[in-house]
Amino acid sequence: MVSFHDLALVPELGLEPGAANAASASPAQATVMSTPPPDFRAIYDAHFDFVWRSLRRLGVREPDALDLTQKVFLTAHVKLPEFEGRSQISTWLFGIAQRVASDYRRSALIRREVSTDHAELDAVASSHAEFSADSEERQRARAAEAILNTLPEAQRTVFVLFELEEMSGQDIAALLDLSLGTVKSRLRLARDTFRREVKRLAALRAGGRKEAV
Repeated sequence: MVSFHDLALVPELGLEPGAANAASASPAQATVMSTPPPDFRAIYDAHFDFVWRSLRRLGVREPDALDLTQKVFLTAHVKLPEFEGRSQISTWLFGIAQRVASDYRRSALIRREVSTDHAELDAVASSHAEFSADSEERQRARAAEAILNTLPEAQRTVFVLFELEEMSGQDIAALLDLSLGTVKSRLRLARDTFRREVKRLAALRAGGRKEAV
């Protein structure tokens, strides 16, 4: 598993919904729901932070995260009578969030606004030395988000589910309707890219510090 030395860029990748920083249930931790499904308001209150965080990790920009979180719950409200309790409620919500985030990232406007190359990473590295220690966490969050944005969508989704939401390979395969071998392959490629970008970013920062001396 990628360690948080590699993910060093902040434990929750800094992608938290403002003051709502209390940990919400992850797919690996939530209790499997039984039919009939719980009250929608209870689902909303218990999983709002989880859905918001998942959308951010799947590439939704912070200014758009609240609107798309509401979209996820609107979809969940409509589909709730179809929920049979065969999976955890958070896993079911993540599946909806993944489809919403995928549609979002495919839009022409968002493709232009969300960086998917090294430009944003380089900008983070070059500006790092200019900020005080108080802004270190913010800089790490920007770097983590920029690295996630370099991953192809399929790899990013598997990486987020396994490394951040701590789902098992089997559960990811079931959620995404993939073979376990495909999940492992995508996870390996995503880890390789993430580690490579962390090292590249560290080298850029080190170079910037030397020039500043």
